[in-house]
Amino acid sequence: MTVIVILMVSAALIVGALWGIYGTLSKNLEGFLVALAGGALLVSALLELIHTAVKNYSVPIALSVVFLGAIVFTVLDYLIKKKWSAPSGTGLLAAITLDGIPENLALGVALIGATPLSVAALSGSILLSNLPEAAGGAKEMVAKYSKSKVFLLWLATALILAAAALVGHYALANVSKEYLSYLKCFAGGAVVASLALEVFPKAFKQDQYWTGLATAIGLVLALYLNTLGD
Repeated sequence: MTVIVILMVSAALIVGALWGIYGTLSKNLEGFLVALAGGALLVSALLELIHTAVKNYSVPIALSVVFLGAIVFTVLDYLIKKKWSAPSGTGLLAAITLDGIPENLALGVALIGATPLSVAALSGSILLSNLPEAAGGAKEMVAKYSKSKVFLLWLATALILAAAALVGHYALANVSKEYLSYLKCFAGGAVVASLALEVFPKAFKQDQYWTGLATAIGLVLALYLNTLGD
């Protein structure tokens, strides 16, 4: 089950990238899907990444690590888009990688002895956010890079995140839950920054006022998936 879930979550990036590169994706649909992912990421950031540490461990440390994650993502996003002149789709790629590594580490640990419903809740939220983000990001990157290069970049990202999940499952099983919670807080901070800088501005630009409804739909779906794990 562990390998199947990890492959499924990582494959969402590959499928999304292929859709963005070769498929038909209107601007309105792209914006709607990105906003949908944003709603799912809101739930993931608050409930799956930040809430546990704030509730059970040191609140100052947890919130400081959240802020650190936001700072790191913001600096990287600035360097990628302003200093290295990369297309905005690369910002989404950076967002998925930066918050995805600790998120997938946590996913690997969570799969140890987890019930099927808990697995469905966590992996479903990640899949729901990865697919449209990869589609939108890959589509934008094709404007500057070749299709093969864009696909290889997203494939490499999927492999990195799959490896992170495997490391989490097999190497971090005995790590303190407190430290793991702080790691997830870092990911949560990166997610919050990516929502503000990349996800919602992009979604509104493409889909205007449908963005609010799409975000709510993504949030509701992710909240429902989260209740399955209770």
